Amino acid sequence: MANNIIGVYPGTFDPITFGHIDIIKRSLNIVDKLIIGVANNRNKIPLFSYSERHQMIKNDINMNFKNSLQRISISKIEGLLTDFAEKNKVSIIIRGLRVVSDFEYEFQMTGMNYQLNPNIETVFLMSSEKNSFISSNFVKEVHRLGGNVNKFISLNTIDKLNKKNN
Repeated sequence: MANNIIGVYPGTFDPITFGHIDIIKRSLNIVDKLIIGVANNRNKIPLFSYSERHQMIKNDINMNFKNSLQRISISKIEGLLTDFAEKNKVSIIIRGLRVVSDFEYEFQMTGMNYQLNPNIETVFLMSSEKNSFISSNFVKEVHRLGGNVNKFISLNTIDKLNKKNN
């Protein structure tokens, strides 16, 4: 691929879900290289540490993207996303949208990011219908209450949740 378009898909991934995997898969259709940017959102208290989230993402990437591993990397985002993007030569920020209510927040964030660095575009990918209701928070809550979450996250991630909740 001649253009070498680098994208970042930022999120807390606490934990990574099949909805995230779907967005990663579809992102690879529009970028040459994808950085999965693992962030700590000050408005959220993650259940898993950065290293635990990194390992879960790595396991799911290895399981789902065997033919594209050289195109995907995982990095920690600290500070402003636009600074991270500039430092890593990112030209596209990938954002997944599940429901209409996601759009208002994402729209405001995109506007702010544009003001900080107008050279970085944001691309919104709508979740597929089967993944539109999946969120990491819902998965954690259903699991904590004893529900079956194997339709939403990998067996490896279920194992990590089991260890956290015991």
